[in-house]
Amino acid sequence: MIKLGALGDLVQCLDAFHAIRRHHPDHRLILLTTPPFAPFGEAMPWFDEIWLDRRPKAWQLGEWLSLIGRLRAEPLERVYDLQSNQRTALYFRLLAGRRPDWSGEVKGCSHPRPPFLSMTGHNHDRLLEHIRSAGVPDAGPAPLDWLDANVSRFDLPPRFVLLVPGCSPKRPGKRWPAGRFADLANRLERQGIAAVAIGTRSDQAQVDDIRTTAPGVIDLTGRTSLPDLGGIARAALGAVGNDTGPIFIAGILGTPTLSLMSTRESIPERMAPLGPNTGWLACEELAALPVDTVEQALRLRETSGREVAA
Repeated sequence: MIKLGALGDLVQCLDAFHAIRRHHPDHRLILLTTPPFAPFGEAMPWFDEIWLDRRPKAWQLGEWLSLIGRLRAEPLERVYDLQSNQRTALYFRLLAGRRPDWSGEVKGCSHPRPPFLSMTGHNHDRLLEHIRSAGVPDAGPAPLDWLDANVSRFDLPPRFVLLVPGCSPKRPGKRWPAGRFADLANRLERQGIAAVAIGTRSDQAQVDDIRTTAPGVIDLTGRTSLPDLGGIARAALGAVGNDTGPIFIAGILGTPTLSLMSTRESIPERMAPLGPNTGWLACEELAALPVDTVEQALRLRETSGREVAA
């Protein structure tokens, strides 16, 4: 299976991964992904191996030879190309003479996926339609018990909301301003609810800006693994954040989740996080989204998700 990223896209693939594993119970399954998402793939229960695509540039001949050589040397029976972009189409062409069955978009493959460009629907549903076109039936919701961790070391308060203020550094238009997150955190604090901010090291400046005017925000930036995120989301009263991976994780785990989306950057009807308690707000420029609107749309459970599960 090929899925190179990003994190939210991988989360939307979980039901497809689960279905493919159920369809091929006795086969060795390999996930080809990029280095940042290898730990996430390793935590999943469906794969026997994780291979890395380092996205070599045109001049990085050694990397190309290594990747294509590995693909050609492996006796692959089928590839589910869930990325289906120009890069993976090139991999298909470079496998000439040793091509396995290939489920994807590239011309000449054995199992072409449906022509989605003219279709509506959520990406998650399109992925299931993709693999269904290759003979893989739906297998229902993927189990998520593996997406959890003991997070007692963080000594989190019993009542908190998860803030996800970061996003890809290459997509600044997907960020709700730090000052708005700070205002929301201060409003929650006045209600006796803490705010816990998570993200990668690249999000640190954003979280630092938030804590300038909302010093009570608990900063876990750069300290959490993906299973940790699952454990924290399960304990939170709710989650609010930008259109980025951790919000997708919170959503599928049933945490009441509000995603803030720019219509310049995303198509909410196709790309919004999924889950039983998810919602989204969208506008062209996120700087125009008022805190009042976000506060009114944020729906929180009364007690920790851990207590609800118990």
